[in-house]
Amino acid sequence: MEERFDALVRLIEVLRGEDGCPWDREQTEESLKSFLIEEAYEVIEAISHGSAERLKEEVGDLLFQLIFLCQICKEKGDFTLNDVLKGVKEKMMRRHPHVFGVEKLSSAKEVWRKWESLKREEEGGEAPRSLLDNLPTELPALLKAYLISARVARVGFDWEKGVDILSKLDEELREFKEACQRGASDKIEQEIGDILFVLVNIARHLEVNPEIALQRTNRKFIERFKYIEQKLQAEGKDIAETTLEEMEELWQEAKGI
Repeated sequence: MEERFDALVRLIEVLRGEDGCPWDREQTEESLKSFLIEEAYEVIEAISHGSAERLKEEVGDLLFQLIFLCQICKEKGDFTLNDVLKGVKEKMMRRHPHVFGVEKLSSAKEVWRKWESLKREEEGGEAPRSLLDNLPTELPALLKAYLISARVARVGFDWEKGVDILSKLDEELREFKEACQRGASDKIEQEIGDILFVLVNIARHLEVNPEIALQRTNRKFIERFKYIEQKLQAEGKDIAETTLEEMEELWQEAKGI
């Protein structure tokens, strides 16, 4: 494994080298951001719906991007891949004293509390100003809402029962309908946001990641709509001139497949 890892590192060094790939040499930390996000989501997709072979490939693609990023930072003199490996190993050992030390922790909740305590010590001993500090700013809004609600739930700021959240959803839907009746655009936007936030919490209580759930629905919609397009094309029909009733009939066909 060590030999193969080193070979991949050397390959990336060649790609970034003087006689390497012009495209690879042009890449920067900033340009890699979109590729890192894309590859991370493809790993998630493979976990949810792919085969072991596909997951292996997607993990490889993400690993490549991460090592590529380390090479860019090495060239800038910021840090090396070895620094990253050394640092993360030391941090994980330090934050698992119940595994690599003598401390005993018996539950996941105790582990989390110890993790947060150790993290504060590493950051200078001061408690964060807020539980919600340090959330990545570029997270998708749905995933960010999920992480926000999960963090505050750790200290007990949460609905006790799932049925209580359903009551909150009913309340938000009533407020949304009222805003629509008044035609208040700002209020309508606010209420839609509130409804989405409550739905995120319902998903969290049911142990469903809403970001992944919505991705799955998006994919399902795309597949069914493509079915409509293909059927119409096979019949020589223009989708722009097709009635809603015709498309709905084909949609129901797609649902039955």
